[in-house]
Parts: sequence; structure tokens; C-alpha cells
Amino acid sequence: MTDDLTTIELDHFYPHPPEKVWKALTTPELFARWLMPATGFEPVPGNEFRMQTQPMPGAGFSGNVRGTVLEAIAPKRLSMTWNDAESDIETGWVITWQLEPEGTGTRVLFSHSGFDPDDVRAQRVRTIMSKGWSGIATSLGAVIDSF
Repeated sequence: MTDDLTTIELDHFYPHPPEKVWKALTTPELFARWLMPATGFEPVPGNEFRMQTQPMPGAGFSGNVRGTVLEAIAPKRLSMTWNDAESDIETGWVITWQLEPEGTGTRVLFSHSGFDPDDVRAQRVRTIMSKGWSGIATSLGAVIDSF
């Protein structure tokens, strides 16, 4: 993780080829197992989709996510927007998974950017989500191991 107040960054190694990691990142049934169920998700730039998870009222999060795929370059890079579907305010968040082949496995460089460093609420959410994304990276590994 970095000390950058605008971004969450994680670096994980998975002992699987990039194609297998890509499959877990982009197949809706697998995606639902490590992140959350998505409606309408396809790894195609411009594709709009929805996801639903537990609300976090203390963080001002409804639990309903609206996203748009920005980039989908198989099996190298997936990038999407991430907004609270119930909010009129755009977060400006961008979620990116960069897959780098490493030996017989894959290094995944993850970033969640767009947190306002001067907004106390945004920084509280960044702290909460930093912990959450670490756990999700572990869940992703378990899903990749399972197929």
C-alpha cells in the first residue's frame, strides 16, 4: 500500500497464468464469488453495469454500485469507474487491475484512485476500503485456485 491519500494500491502475486487470472476478473459468475454479483457486466469498454453489496451507512454508501468499463485489454488490464448508484455525486473513482506475467504466475497491480485528500469523509472511506480490498484480493486468489 502507498501513503498517497488519493489512491489505494495493492500488489499481489497469484501462481497462475494471466489468462486464468483474467478469467476470474471478467467472468460474471466468478466475479460474483470474489467481489459481488454484477448485473450487465461485460469486459467491453463503455459497458455499464450494476453491483450490489452490503450498505455502509456510516460511510455514506448505499451498497449499490454503478460502473462503466473504461479499459479491457485481455489478459493485461481491466479498468472501470465505481460510483454509488444512489448518490447524485460522482465519486471520480477508477478501479484498475494490471496483470503482469511473472515466471509461471501473474503479478496483479491493483489501484483504486480518485479519493479527495482534503475531504475527511473520502479519507475515512479510503481507510475502510483499503482493508476491504486487501481481503478481496485474498478472495480473488481463492477463486482462481478453485478452477
